[in-house]
Amino acid sequence: MSRRSFLETVGCSALAVPVWLSLAGCNTFHPNSHITGQEDSMNYFETAFGVTKGDLNRLMQTALSSGGDYCDLFFQHTEGNWIVMEDGKVNRAYTSVSLGVGVRVLKKERTGYAFSQVLDMPSMLEAARSAASLAANGSQPAGGRGMEVGNFRDMKGLDLYAMQRPWSEVGLSERMDMLSTVNNRLKNADPSMVKTLLQFQDAQSHILVATSDGITASDLRPRTGLFASCVAEKKGRRESGYYDASARAGLEFYTPELLDHLADKAAQNTLLLFEAKPLEAGEMPVVLAAGSAGILLHEAIGHGLEADFNRRRISTYADSLGQKVAGSQVTVVDDGTLPNAHGALNIDDEGNPSQRTVLVEKGVLRSYLHDRLSSRWYKCPSTGSGRRQSFEYAPMPRMRATFMESGEYEPEEIIKTVRKGLYADQFTNGQVNIGAGDFSFYVKSGYAIENGKLTHPVKDMNLIGNGPEVLSRITMVANDLTLAQGGFMCGKNGQTVPVSQGMPTALVSKVNVGSAGLG
Repeated sequence: MSRRSFLETVGCSALAVPVWLSLAGCNTFHPNSHITGQEDSMNYFETAFGVTKGDLNRLMQTALSSGGDYCDLFFQHTEGNWIVMEDGKVNRAYTSVSLGVGVRVLKKERTGYAFSQVLDMPSMLEAARSAASLAANGSQPAGGRGMEVGNFRDMKGLDLYAMQRPWSEVGLSERMDMLSTVNNRLKNADPSMVKTLLQFQDAQSHILVATSDGITASDLRPRTGLFASCVAEKKGRRESGYYDASARAGLEFYTPELLDHLADKAAQNTLLLFEAKPLEAGEMPVVLAAGSAGILLHEAIGHGLEADFNRRRISTYADSLGQKVAGSQVTVVDDGTLPNAHGALNIDDEGNPSQRTVLVEKGVLRSYLHDRLSSRWYKCPSTGSGRRQSFEYAPMPRMRATFMESGEYEPEEIIKTVRKGLYADQFTNGQVNIGAGDFSFYVKSGYAIENGKLTHPVKDMNLIGNGPEVLSRITMVANDLTLAQGGFMCGKNGQTVPVSQGMPTALVSKVNVGSAGLG
C-alpha cells in the first residue's frame, strides 16, 4: 500500500459548479419545528423526481438479470454552499448541486458498479445493465468509481441530527452576518493581527438506499463547518494559527458562544507560537493531548482495522482478531451514533442502521469495521460501516467517529510521570503506510515537559513511528475523553468522507520526535 496523506479541511467534497454568491435559501423559520432525517427523506425522491417503488423493483430486476446474487441502489441529491472571507471581504463562493443514482451488483466476490446523473428510467436502466455486466465479468474493483451511463419495506434508522434551522431555509444575509461576527472578533483579538481568513461550508444531502433484500432506508444528512485562521506579526516575525468546528447540524449549531470561541481559540493558538522555544529532537515520552490527538489513532491504527485491508491481508492486524494488541487500559471504539458528530450516520450507505463498534477492548482486538462485502467474507454481521463519497462510488468499510475510551488517571497525574518529553496538542496532517503501520505526523503546537510540568510552548514537531508499536506503548490513559470539533475529511482509495475522532490524554512511553525548528 502506497503512502497516503490525511489533511484536516472543511472544504466541500462534492462536485461543484462555481456560482458567485448564488446561495440558495430564504429567511423562513419555524421556531417550534425541526426537520429529522427520517420524516423529510422517506418519500423525497418520489415527490421530487417521480421515482416510485415500482421503478426500484424494475431496476433491481434488470441489475440481477445477469446472475447477480445481490443488488442495491443508492440515490443522492446534495446541495451545498461554500464561502471564503479574507480580511473581512468575500473573495470566493459557490453553490454545488449533485444528483444521481449508483447501482451495485454483487456476484459472489465480484462487484459491478455503475451510476447515472439523470434520474429518468432509460438512464437508470442502462446503469443497472452496466453494473450487471461488470459483476458478471468480474472487472470492477470493490470500492472503485463506477462507469457513468446516461415489494420493499421501509427500515427506520436513527435520528441523530434533527435540524431546527435547516440550511435550505437560511438566507445569504444570515451566513454573512455570522462570518462578519467571527472576522471582527478575530481581527480585534490583538493589535498584532495582520490577516484573517474564514472558510465556511454547509450542505444537505437526501439519501435513499434500496436493496434486493427488500429494504428501503432514507436519510437527510446536514453537514457544516467553519474554519477560522489568522496571521499575526511581532517585530518582523509572523505566525499563523487556526481553529475550526464542524457538525451534522443546521444554523442552530453556530451559537454566539461557539462563534466567540472559534475566534478566540484561533487567536490564542496563533499568539502562543511567538513564545515557542526549541525542543531537542530524539526518542522520548509523548503525552497525547485530549481531542485532536485522535488523528493519530484514526490514521495509524484505525485504517488498519477496516476489514477490506484485512481481507486482502494488507493490514498488520490481519491475523490479530482475539489477540492482545495493546495494554489493558486501551479500549478503542468506532461509533456512528454520536448525535450531531461530523462522522455520525443515521444509516450507513448500504442502508444498515448505524451502531457503536468496539474494535479493541482492554487491549484485545475484538472486531474489524465491516461493510456488506467484508461481512460476507468473514461470515459476520455488518457493523454499519459501509460508506461512500457519493452515488458515483461503491461503498467500502470506513470509520465514522473513532476514539479511545477514558481511563482512570487524571491528566495531571500523567504529565507528572514524565521527566523530559513532549505534550502534543494540535495536530494538522500526516502520512501513514497502512500495511506496515509506519507513520509521520505533524504537530503544529504543544509544550515541552520538564520534571513533570508543562514549561514552554513548542511548535512544528514531527512524530515518527509505527501504529501498532505506539498502541502497545500506551501506558497511561486519563479520564478526559474529548472529541475534536474540527471538520476532518478522511481519504481512502480516491474517496473522502466526513469523520470524527477523539482521545483522552494518554502517555506513549516513547516515540521518535523530530523538529522542524523555529521560524
